Amino acid sequence: MLVLALALILKKPHTPSVPSDPTAAARVEQKFDEADQAEATGKAVDVDLDRTELNSYLHQNLQLDGSQPDVVPAVGPATSAPASNAQQADPAAAIAGGGATLEQVQSSVKDVNVDMDGDIVKAYVTFDFHGKDLALELDGHVGTQDGYLKFDPVAGKLGSLPLPLSTLHAAVDKMMASPENREKLRLPPDIGNIAVSNSQAVVSYK
Repeated sequence: MLVLALALILKKPHTPSVPSDPTAAARVEQKFDEADQAEATGKAVDVDLDRTELNSYLHQNLQLDGSQPDVVPAVGPATSAPASNAQQADPAAAIAGGGATLEQVQSSVKDVNVDMDGDIVKAYVTFDFHGKDLALELDGHVGTQDGYLKFDPVAGKLGSLPLPLSTLHAAVDKMMASPENREKLRLPPDIGNIAVSNSQAVVSYK
């Protein structure tokens, strides 16, 4: 059973093929500049981003180097304690119970691709786990609550191994409960909501 689970974890799932557009990131910046100008005049405005624009913007603004391979992108309360031996050997267990700050999570991530299907965001994350590239797929709803970014998972896989929904919810709840992590999820004061609708990311200004 363990061998089968490890085989599924190491098997990389299909990732979306996002069309490349060298002008997409600049287009996003222009949209935000225009929204800032409209917001300054008192107009409520939405910025819509398709998947090419969203991925280009993320790749431009995220620093992904996988420089700390011993850190697993598990979301949990900030802690300096090392993961248990079982967690180090089993990345699925680490995701369920590991503790990491958002900086530690980002340091182990090597690539992120995002797709959108209706109102679902689908994130495909490649990360370094003890020198091996593993893939994490997360599906869920993005929204806001009390001025903070919120993610409600609906499905997830580590490699090709489905993760229990209870594990995903517990991991997200731990991340949200950490004061250090939570502060980094605070929205800018002029942003009212972030959501996915009609397969586009929608950033709503107040």
